[in-house]
Amino acid sequence: MTREQIFEALNEVFRDVFDDDAITVTDATTAADIEDWDSLEHINLIVAVEKKFGMKFSMGEVTGMKNVGEMADLITARS
Repeated sequence: MTREQIFEALNEVFRDVFDDDAITVTDATTAADIEDWDSLEHINLIVAVEKKFGMKFSMGEVTGMKNVGEMADLITARS
């Protein structure tokens, strides 16, 4: 899976979780960039990403992610 394909899939997940078709994530996207991204939605987002890509993140990976780019890096490393 290419990085471009990963971001296409992440955009689908983000749009679904936050119910906003206007969201387009980039490497630099953080919770501060998306209005409804709070701690509860973060859990929903992580679960949705794990389901989409068929993987599980460790607690350390989840708490260590600083932006969507780091999430994509983890997905790339496992694909």
